[in-house]
Amino acid sequence: MTIALEHPVLHSTAIALPARFQASYTTRLVAVGVDKRPSDFWLETAGTPQAGDVVIARVTAINNHKRVETPESRKAILFEGVLVMLAYGHRYAADQFLAHVPEDLGPCHLVAAGGIAGTVTALHDRVDEPTEIEPLGLLTNARGTVNVRDFAAFDNPLKVEAPNKRAQVIAVLGTSMNSGKSTTLACLVNGLAAAGQKVAAGKITGTGAGNDRMIYHDAGAHSVIDFTDFGYPTTFKLNFAEIRALSVNMINVLADSGADTVIVEIADGIYQGETSRLLRDQVFQEAVDHVVFSAVDALGAKAGVQELQAAGLHVAAASGVMTASPLATAEAAAVLEVPVVPTFDLTNPEIVTAVLTDHA
Repeated sequence: MTIALEHPVLHSTAIALPARFQASYTTRLVAVGVDKRPSDFWLETAGTPQAGDVVIARVTAINNHKRVETPESRKAILFEGVLVMLAYGHRYAADQFLAHVPEDLGPCHLVAAGGIAGTVTALHDRVDEPTEIEPLGLLTNARGTVNVRDFAAFDNPLKVEAPNKRAQVIAVLGTSMNSGKSTTLACLVNGLAAAGQKVAAGKITGTGAGNDRMIYHDAGAHSVIDFTDFGYPTTFKLNFAEIRALSVNMINVLADSGADTVIVEIADGIYQGETSRLLRDQVFQEAVDHVVFSAVDALGAKAGVQELQAAGLHVAAASGVMTASPLATAEAAAVLEVPVVPTFDLTNPEIVTAVLTDHA
């Protein structure tokens, strides 16, 4: 969504919204509000950004991220000088960046293609330097600085209890980023939908991006949401009460869609801070019936499954990137007491149904 607007200059630290800028995936709900009532918004050039605050910034040097994801999940090509609407956020991505919300509106970085602004403090050796941006100002209306939480589709009340069991709930976790979690979840969706179930899918934690929810939708999920629908551009560094509540509230929303099965993805690896604590939380454990674990290799699969079982979770199967290798699959099958199922075999309704019933 590219928004073209015209506004007068308002006062000393306020400037009009630029005539044209590109909204991003994480700011898509805000962009709808701006498009409906553009005269209600302006930019403030002074202030201290907080996680979720919306900023319009100019791209000044294109490096690692050469595209930004639009509200429709199209990857828009970036050019130097283009203006983009982003959300400030922290990022934890072992294969890319560690980034944090800066303390001022000075130059910083585009730290995720989904539309996250932050300051990179560490990066993987194989990743290019981050794309550089220059904030013009914080999006503002009569109520103050606009945060993506102001336009959330769903609330996240912190007082939660484990949901009543209206639907089977499966959590997909993994050894790390890029262990095959999203593909595993999509294959579970596809197989269960082929078995005649209504399947709802969601991503509880991570960094805002539309590609995961699109693959869930393409696989056959009848309802798909993620944490950005609750007003979070990322979940890194959220306090644990919010993480717990987000998990249960997302499961409830998906179950209320009429689903027979709800499948949720937890980002990164099981040693990531928020994930490690969440999988040991009693409320989360009571909300989840099964875990399907994605791993890169047999050693990771064995360690991860043991960690989850020790935490008190029921692991129904191991899958993921390792199952692309027959040798790694055989190694894992030899040392695990749970089934090792090649990812795309989960699209077979008989196989996926057996995995989730015979090993309950």
